[in-house]
Amino acid sequence: MSRTRTALLAAMALVAGATGTAIAAVPGDAGAAAVPCTVDYKVQNQWDTGFTASVTITNNSAAKSSWSLKWSYAGNQKVTSGWNAKVSQSGANVTAANESYNGTLATGGSASFGFQGTYSGSNAVPATFTLDGVTCNVDSGGPTDPTDPTDPPAGNRVNNPYTGAKVYVNPEWSEKAAAEAGGSRIANQPTGVWLDRTAAINGVNGGMSLRDHLDEALRQKGSGELVIQLVIYNLPGRDCAALASNGELGPTEIDKYKTQYIDPIKTILGDSKYASLRIVTTVEIDSLPNLVTNVTPRATATPNCDVMKANGNYVKGVGYALNKLGDVPNVYNYVDAGHHGWLGWDDNFGASADMFKQAATAEGATVADVHGFIANTANYSALKENNFSINDNVAGKSVRESKWVDWNRYTDELSYAQALRNQLVSIGFDSNIGMLIDTSRNGWGGANRPTGPGATTNVDTYVDGGRYDRRIHLGNWCNQSGAGLGERPQASPAAGIDAYVWMKPPGESDGSSKAIDNDEGKGFDRMCDPTYTGNPRNNNHMSGALPDAPVSGHWFSAQFQELMKNAYPPLS
Repeated sequence: MSRTRTALLAAMALVAGATGTAIAAVPGDAGAAAVPCTVDYKVQNQWDTGFTASVTITNNSAAKSSWSLKWSYAGNQKVTSGWNAKVSQSGANVTAANESYNGTLATGGSASFGFQGTYSGSNAVPATFTLDGVTCNVDSGGPTDPTDPTDPPAGNRVNNPYTGAKVYVNPEWSEKAAAEAGGSRIANQPTGVWLDRTAAINGVNGGMSLRDHLDEALRQKGSGELVIQLVIYNLPGRDCAALASNGELGPTEIDKYKTQYIDPIKTILGDSKYASLRIVTTVEIDSLPNLVTNVTPRATATPNCDVMKANGNYVKGVGYALNKLGDVPNVYNYVDAGHHGWLGWDDNFGASADMFKQAATAEGATVADVHGFIANTANYSALKENNFSINDNVAGKSVRESKWVDWNRYTDELSYAQALRNQLVSIGFDSNIGMLIDTSRNGWGGANRPTGPGATTNVDTYVDGGRYDRRIHLGNWCNQSGAGLGERPQASPAAGIDAYVWMKPPGESDGSSKAIDNDEGKGFDRMCDPTYTGNPRNNNHMSGALPDAPVSGHWFSAQFQELMKNAYPPLS
């Protein structure tokens, strides 16, 4: 079945023979205009016992202030959770009703929602959908058949680039990992390739250039599919709220960013030689959220972030990158979305989503240039806290009141990423966007990993005794002591999540423990100093950083060994 094969139902004659095939609509068929509604049902991801699907309703009749879509499954599919609609099921019959924020359907207007379900045997697309009791046309989406001429041509993007694909193993990182005692156990894991300065495009100090990596990716690809992951990370005034990763471009050098950095990258990625690769770009980590959380009048404001908000060059730079790189048919742009310990609070969450929308519609970009978002890049937030929930109450107090959670809405990256995805869709991003979560250093295993909930003496003993994330404070981000490798990279691990990835190569430092002269424009941030007693961003706690670290991006053997020792799942 093609990804979008149209079957005419109700208002058009359904012709089905012994083969069970339906006559497709002919473009320009006058009868199609009479159909009161169309439903686009697509299976986004599917695995042995489960699947995720997206549904888009288009209303061709009178405007509606509310809606209810119904369908029945021919098999044993069961809906387990949904987003952007109230989805319920009775037997084989499913009903999806609007949420309060998406009930309005103008004539010609559309609404989208998604859900996760289970199945066994076949997972056929439902044959009939009714919107408020009226039968709709159906655009059904399933696995692409390469022999079907209605399928998109080669090079068109798939819904999830990680599905059915290998992921590029960076030979430079792999060699360093394999040289470490015990490192061979993970040396073949895929990691991101960081383009953190203009020189990286052509290779630094004899290292691999971008073309070298792409050529090696073609070799690794063979006859199958392969994803190569690139980190686009060189904004003017980069990392305005910290010092360890300051870059080479000054706050006003937006033209250099465009012409000397993004444009050459686009030219290389657009080379037809690389058209068979799936190129994932993670766009400018630690940038846009700073314009929400670290500007005046916030207590965490810095002059540098105020400058970048005033001149607009973060927004312009991200928009330009999305626009230019999005023009390459086999590039998948994922925008950095911080992490739950940064943006999970009420006054950060929605404002950050709005900032992402602003950047995604700047400098010629549109939301169609955004394939998804990535959370927890180069950070340490636990993937899933199993020993406590945001809804728990202990001794008369909510978990949100604990010192660790501190009124955050989220306790971990999975719940944050899924909720942020819903928020982004609600403000206009495509309903098919997927999330990535960087799990390279958030395993928190080893001897200190709790095996159950903490004592219920009070809400703090309960949370602190049970939390996997053993940082001193959620605001600590540099070379964290006790951290471990997290979930191994994998595709479609949870609803709305395209993949768990190791975008930050384990063993590469976040920043130096003390000032070190370098020619990379990287400064010294006290948050990387293990003796530092903190600032408002970590509520004046100790930094929790490992000692004797090199400048950011350089190999840090002691950290690599610590990450392997504390890996969860453990290394064998």
